[in-house]
Amino acid sequence: MVNNQPGVNLKSEALKNGLIWGIINIVIFLISWYVMPSIMGSYTYGILTMLIGIALAIFFCLDMRKKAGGYWTFSQALGPIFVTFLLSMAIMYIFNIAFGKYIDPSYPTTMKEMVLSKSESTMKSLGLSDEDTAKALESTEKSLDKQFSPSFGQAIVGFGISAVMYFIGALIFALIFKKSDPNPFANVINEQPSEQ
Repeated sequence: MVNNQPGVNLKSEALKNGLIWGIINIVIFLISWYVMPSIMGSYTYGILTMLIGIALAIFFCLDMRKKAGGYWTFSQALGPIFVTFLLSMAIMYIFNIAFGKYIDPSYPTTMKEMVLSKSESTMKSLGLSDEDTAKALESTEKSLDKQFSPSFGQAIVGFGISAVMYFIGALIFALIFKKSDPNPFANVINEQPSEQ
């Protein structure tokens, strides 16, 4: 049993952390889009946002474990971690679609052009023939259309696939950040009714 600090509800903490993470992602996106949009189609941007995401995930996992009393089992860690991950992803996923449809309709077209241009130069540098490059770019363009201007069905499927990926990430982080209480009698001495 996790020894929560008095008044700490891990479900609320997970929702709060997911909301904060989602807002941070939106701020990074908006700064990048309006200050240096050309960086958004680069590998550097992808790596940088991934590193920021991992750093935030580590911070939120450690914060929640501390608020859980410093110890939590794998199963106790998995729920709050997954909720945090899923909410942050959902906020950014919905924002991306809404941004391209209602706020700045040039976003999907510009991003597609940047990604296709970078993909084409990468394929040429790898020595692909013009025919193979054209086929690969056609496939990439279809994929980008689904990503930046999805139909309702495509958006649901895309969200479901992302949710599965984030669940796998939550499993990994729960394995990494679980921590057993070294006191073998902690469950007996401190057992309190839980709301689960």
